[in-house]
Amino acid sequence: MIRWALAIAGVIGIVLWLVLGKQEAAVPVAIADIITVPSGQAVSFVDTVNDAPGPQGLTIRFRFLAPGIARERSTVSAEAAQEDMAHLCEIYALPRLPGTGPRPEQIVISFMDRVVPFGEPDPEATQFFEAYRVEDGTCIWEAL
Repeated sequence: MIRWALAIAGVIGIVLWLVLGKQEAAVPVAIADIITVPSGQAVSFVDTVNDAPGPQGLTIRFRFLAPGIARERSTVSAEAAQEDMAHLCEIYALPRLPGTGPRPEQIVISFMDRVVPFGEPDPEATQFFEAYRVEDGTCIWEAL
């Protein structure tokens, strides 16, 4: 009888561990340290997406949380955010490009006021996107 109780307790423990582990995985990714940008807003790296090609071919997307762009409580203008994204392309994205293999044709920097899963619409979220090509070791803005 005690063996059965221990076995059942073990199974319950494993099930709880699996369920809690899955719940933790569903929570948005941990946000990295604050990155300094020209506007002074608090920006944090969220993730990199490199498995979704862009209009120019191989594209690497660097996604950042930028609460200052939120519609209802914006502290950063679209123009200032554009400068911030150009800055992040230079100081954050370029140093993180792969040293081997095919080079990306395009870097996309995106800002979001809340974490939004890549490719999923969120009408409540404010998101900005800027695309750049790499030329002579620098980011060149491309109008989208």
